[in-house]
Amino acid sequence: DLVIVEGVMGLYDGGAGGIGSPASLAALTRLPVLLVVGAQGTAQSAAAVAEGCARLAEGFAVVGAVANHVASDRHADLLREGFAKTSLPLLGLVRRDPAVALPSRHLGLVQAEEHEDLQRKIERVGALVAEGCDLDAILAAGATTRPSFSHGEKVAAEQPDEGVRRWRDARNGEHRTPSPGHFVTTLSPRERDGARETALRPLGQRIAVARDIAFAFSYPHLLADWRDQGAELSFFSPLADQAPAEDCDAVFLPGGYPELHAGRIAATPGFHAGMNAAARRAALIYGECGGYMVLGKTLTDAEGQTHRMLGLLPLATSFAARKLHLGYRRLTPLGDLPWSGRLRAHEFHFASIVEEGDGERLFEAENADGAPLGSIGLRRDRIMGSFAHVIDAAP
Repeated sequence: DLVIVEGVMGLYDGGAGGIGSPASLAALTRLPVLLVVGAQGTAQSAAAVAEGCARLAEGFAVVGAVANHVASDRHADLLREGFAKTSLPLLGLVRRDPAVALPSRHLGLVQAEEHEDLQRKIERVGALVAEGCDLDAILAAGATTRPSFSHGEKVAAEQPDEGVRRWRDARNGEHRTPSPGHFVTTLSPRERDGARETALRPLGQRIAVARDIAFAFSYPHLLADWRDQGAELSFFSPLADQAPAEDCDAVFLPGGYPELHAGRIAATPGFHAGMNAAARRAALIYGECGGYMVLGKTLTDAEGQTHRMLGLLPLATSFAARKLHLGYRRLTPLGDLPWSGRLRAHEFHFASIVEEGDGERLFEAENADGAPLGSIGLRRDRIMGSFAHVIDAAP
């Protein structure tokens, strides 16, 4: 009945020119925007912020607003007063409730599986929204610019580069949101056959994927693409001292929070032995971000304690020597890798490399604006990794 796409940061926050922002995504997908305004510490001024966001919209429509963190009835009255002077309908007032707050840490929210009372929080949030929001009006607003799909086909997403072009056109006044019924997108032959044009090739035929609270940052679409192309996936938990499947020909160590569990990872003889066995039989081993750190020799945690890692790459990393690395990346593989051609990726970590030995570099990297960042990552034979999370192939 309803598809919700959550924005990240502010509506217009993104790369140079707003590329990659929620606004550019709304223009790309032609979806209406319901603006959620944090009302803590403000009242009528929240309406001015919302009105400004709506007036700046190009290529999409802001159809309403919901005020969050409403402290009292008096606060709600002041918010209504402010929005009464705007062209934007106020569709909800969600009361502040500390009991539903979700704690965060250095890379974002604490993950869902770590909350024992998550279901209770979800139910309470649902009650707050039902009490404070006009759900019928929100549903009606979402339907005002709903795309029309032809012949019941699944709509294939435009390539991000096309979205960038359309976003820039919109900012130059050359594009406006089309009326419903004019958004008809057909599937490419590969997409009709179940594989996306920009899907990455699988790392192997039988891929063992690390999965637990220390290795939780893997893109679902990436794993789905590999399955769609015929790969067989199995999962194992390093924290439970599990080894990758003995018959796997590839191992994927995704990102996560190994720095929070470095002591436990160091004390997993079965995991260490299994990874070394995979390396000896020449399985392809690929690590991203946290997985890359675990492939190294040591990892120093936030308290300054150094823990032994797998030692499959000549790398020592530290979370005590913190520095933020954040942004979209374009990568060009160097040498013989599972993927050829340019890749889209992102980087988000605080860890630093404190020691690096000999090894071939994995990628040549650029930031979202095309500025060169140099070569990143390491490879030794069929063992490789970097701090970048690969998203897709760049067309």
